[in-house]
Amino acid sequence: MSRTGETSRDTSYGFGDRALPHAYDPQTMPEYFEGVLSRRLVAFLVDALMIVGPVALLAVFIFVFGLLTLGLGWMLFWLLSPAFIVWAVAYNALTLGSPASATLGMRLMDLEMRTWYGAPCYSILGAVHAVCFWVSVSVFTPFVLLVALFNDRRRLLHDFLAGTVVVNTPRRADALRRTY
Repeated sequence: MSRTGETSRDTSYGFGDRALPHAYDPQTMPEYFEGVLSRRLVAFLVDALMIVGPVALLAVFIFVFGLLTLGLGWMLFWLLSPAFIVWAVAYNALTLGSPASATLGMRLMDLEMRTWYGAPCYSILGAVHAVCFWVSVSVFTPFVLLVALFNDRRRLLHDFLAGTVVVNTPRRADALRRTY
């Protein structure tokens, strides 16, 4: 306890007064960053289909429901925008917060998201990452993508904002390490 009666918390995570080190060093572990950007683009396309698909099905359902109710059901079309937002954030929160720390597209491409100090991703961070992505893309497009070309860890702007890094899975990194 300090003199003021407040208790202090140790937030050093075992590193004393030093700053936390980055968990993945591209100089000593290049296999974790090999081909991440191109595979991340494919993963994004898969995830976009996973997000847009159910919303498109909802739109078809509302359209057919509107035909059956002589146009009355078409008043539900206003639900599409909020449903898209909620589903996109929930998809990222649930998949990135899973033990794999990856969306379905990232799993397909052998990628995972970690915090900058190496911890697995969690649901709230996954949701924040999704919001940072959509805000940064809508404000800074296409500059959000150029950021990755100028840093060794290939982090995008929303990765910096959320404090995350996307790397190859340990299995893929081991396979790449054996080829070096």
